Amino acid sequence: MFVGSGVGALRAPAVPTGPAPEADPDPAARRLPYLPQNARELAQVCAAVQVGAGALLALGRLPRLSSLALAASLVPTTLTDHAFWTVEDPEERAVQRVLFLKNVSLTGGLLLAAADTHGKPSLAYRARGAAHRTGADVAGTAHAVVAGTGDLAHAVVSGTGHLAQAVRSGTEDIAHSAAAHLHDATGSVRGHLP
Repeated sequence: MFVGSGVGALRAPAVPTGPAPEADPDPAARRLPYLPQNARELAQVCAAVQVGAGALLALGRLPRLSSLALAASLVPTTLTDHAFWTVEDPEERAVQRVLFLKNVSLTGGLLLAAADTHGKPSLAYRARGAAHRTGADVAGTAHAVVAGTGDLAHAVVSGTGHLAQAVRSGTEDIAHSAAAHLHDATGSVRGHLP
């Protein structure tokens, strides 16, 4: 649809009727200085965008960008060509309202196509997932550090208790051994005394 209407508009651009359309700049062009300042040139730019972006979208090339370009090209076209609120004739007003709503619907569909990621997660979704995984990794590391510190403290306490018990046991053995040697030495000295 966009390619066909764009080619038709490039061949014979429709210019709104009224006093000197070439001299009167388009209202959209007045707000955006880089756009052409007359209605005919602006219609040709919109038609060229529709042909190029419509072909890209049909071929599946750059679908998000081409959908966005088509949606942007529909806005001035819809506001200038289908301004039903300015039409006096009730039948013509109804026709222009239908065409206006059709273009609004097309714009909505193009915006949906521009937001579509073809099943791939969006950047925001991937960023939230990465943040969640990083938070889980940090929490897991902190838990491991706390658990390791607790194990180390338990080992130190346990080791200190075992060391104290070994020292006590060794001290008692030395004391018993020294007492036995002293008792033997005392008995030996008594045996030599008159």
